[in-house]
Amino acid sequence: MFPITVGAAILNQTPLDWPGNHRRILSALREARAAGVSVLCLPELCLTGYGCEDAFHAPGTAQRAERMLADLLPETAGSVVAFGLPVLHHKALFDAAALAVDGRLVAVVAKRFLAGDGIHYEPRWFKPWREGERAMVHLAGHDVPIGDLLVEVGGVRIGFEICEDAWVAGRPGAALASAGADIILNPSASHFAFGKIDVRRRFVTEGSRAFNVAYVYANLIGNEAGRAIYDGGALIADSGRIVAAGPRLGYHEHHVTAATIDVDAGRFAAARSASFLPRLEEPLGLVTTPFAWPAAAGAPAAASTSDAAWEGSPRRKEEEFTRTLALALFDYLRKSRSQGFVVSLSGGADSTAVATLVAMMARLGVAGLGADGFRARLAHLRVLAPGAGGRLVASLLTTVYQGTANSSDDTRVAARRVAGAIGADHLELDVEPFVRGYTEAVGKALGRAPTWQDDDIALQNIQARARAPGVWMIANLRDALLLATSNRSEAAVGYTTMDGDTCGGLSPIAGIDKAFLRTWLAWMQTDGPLGIGPIPELEVVTSQRSTPELRPLEAAQKSEDDLMPFPVLDAIERMAIRDKLAPVEVFKAMRALHPDQPGERMRGWVVRFFTLWCRNQWKRERFAPSFHLDDENLDPKTWCRFPILSGGFAEELAELRALAPATKA
Repeated sequence: MFPITVGAAILNQTPLDWPGNHRRILSALREARAAGVSVLCLPELCLTGYGCEDAFHAPGTAQRAERMLADLLPETAGSVVAFGLPVLHHKALFDAAALAVDGRLVAVVAKRFLAGDGIHYEPRWFKPWREGERAMVHLAGHDVPIGDLLVEVGGVRIGFEICEDAWVAGRPGAALASAGADIILNPSASHFAFGKIDVRRRFVTEGSRAFNVAYVYANLIGNEAGRAIYDGGALIADSGRIVAAGPRLGYHEHHVTAATIDVDAGRFAAARSASFLPRLEEPLGLVTTPFAWPAAAGAPAAASTSDAAWEGSPRRKEEEFTRTLALALFDYLRKSRSQGFVVSLSGGADSTAVATLVAMMARLGVAGLGADGFRARLAHLRVLAPGAGGRLVASLLTTVYQGTANSSDDTRVAARRVAGAIGADHLELDVEPFVRGYTEAVGKALGRAPTWQDDDIALQNIQARARAPGVWMIANLRDALLLATSNRSEAAVGYTTMDGDTCGGLSPIAGIDKAFLRTWLAWMQTDGPLGIGPIPELEVVTSQRSTPELRPLEAAQKSEDDLMPFPVLDAIERMAIRDKLAPVEVFKAMRALHPDQPGERMRGWVVRFFTLWCRNQWKRERFAPSFHLDDENLDPKTWCRFPILSGGFAEELAELRALAPATKA
């Protein structure tokens, strides 16, 4: 037996936060040493932070990362540690992992496959390293090889797949395995998406099995730079089994997951495999360095059962949504140094969801850190009530109901009850005088009074916009962050008032559809997150149909009457935007999905969607930053680019209208 204790660290880093990033890495190194870890993998670009964007092009970014690396090298005495950082070589910047052995820098491995789709933009900053190429670089006071390398440390061969390297068909692990790799380290910055952990588990497990190696996967945790959220979830696999799995979506700044693996067992597993074909000549990229391996901390690990109980929930999407958004809000609050949140609480589903998520942030944060730990992490707050109850939420969240002549008692009562149930500091404002004042002033200037018959949209919008100044003022007075409440479904068709319900510095639910929000609120009402429980009072919201309450009450305005049923809207959006289907193709697919709907009605809905989508791209461009939750995001800054001015699918919609009249199936 040749036991070695390996570890993977998750870190809650912040781009360009040099003292903070250094402190968290140092804490992880010391935690790993205390756990007896001999080989530690840190996340991708952990020295600088992954989300530095165009600051990667500033010379000081790579230079400061190099100085931090030099400062941390002595902390690797007696161990092997992989650090992630940008490295400048031959006028090109590379996303690299620097391997330190016993206080010395011995090699730098550069990423071969760059992530350049969706939320990722790595080719803008980095160059991919070509397979089989090696060079020398001077880094942190050491002249070391850089490139496509395999490092033999005290007789144990260690290779790298850096994040995207493991997601491609021709992943480097196969070549590393044939060259005799014993351990593959994967320093990653893999953002959260619903269900994505299952994919990670598969490639880690399969990499371990197919390559006959111990596979160590490290990741970031938390809201690092504003939009992307990292869920942690360190993984260690050996002999095709996950032997250790770290926590996901937790509130601690760092965590080390460790396991003891048997190098000899992996070697003999390869020897028994008829399909294993070793490279008998030494690879050109082999770097050899001496190292005396310390005694392992324990026996080789059995299969892991360390996942949190909520991971196995049949409602895991609801659990993931709650915990991801709560963590994202927590990190945004402390990293922006805001003094709390303000939500314009209308009594409807969207604003209720946003306010409830803030309450979940407090409850899950206290559950994860303890009341004292939670308060310590938010030490910048001038006022934070002690304990874990409603007073704590009240010091973090202000909700504001802003009624007009068209607001009902139902929504006023609903907002009041929701605020009371979650413990918010609740205010009520009457903005009808401002609505009348604007309407009368504009009417006087135009020489005519606006009427509902001729000016419906303008009269609806002025109510939403009249609510903005007051709630902004409350946010300013409290030095708090105003949260916008628009969802993805309404963003797709522009069913939102710019500078009205879109006002805010952050838009937490702009990446999630209305149908899921309704499902989630119903789940929050009856079940809630494991260990936290439900909020039964949400029934006052879930029992209502969605209404903006912008027309006179006798009009009985409903959002779906203005648009179409939200499940239909969401399905059309996915086909049109995610799947890139033409209007005729969308119509045919929707007819197959909803044969109960008259064809003319479905055709009208499809035409309405494409028309409103094109007309309202400018609104999506102006939304406050939102969180990335899945690969169906409409955010033009991170996922879905579309021209502000376009032909509006005029020819395609003409083809749809020209189809033979469709009748009810």
